[in-house]
Amino acid sequence: VQLVESGGGLVQPGGSLRLSCAASGFTFSQFFMSWYRQAPGKERELVARIDSAGSSTNYAESVKGRFTISRDNGKNTVYLQMNSLKAEDTAVYYCDAALGRYHYWGQGTQVTVSS
Repeated sequence: VQLVESGGGLVQPGGSLRLSCAASGFTFSQFFMSWYRQAPGKERELVARIDSAGSSTNYAESVKGRFTISRDNGKNTVYLQMNSLKAEDTAVYYCDAALGRYHYWGQGTQVTVSS
């Protein structure tokens, strides 16, 4: 099983980034997919979640209206489009796959929002 995140980097406040998470080794289309983030000194928090079909999404209040989660089951990939980025969005972003007792994590990608 592998979840490989990409797309992180340094961006100025107000800018945008698109994170990708490529999955392999399991039946991607059956799993709920989520993005979490963890800032230095803080606990990991849920950012966004999408159901297996891509028909239902949930967001943390702090990112509603700015971030969009989506998935392509044909490419085994989940995305996080991040717009209007703020300094407080700085964190390591992790991809997560969940189905019942099965739970997989990626290695994370750093997002830094700074001028």
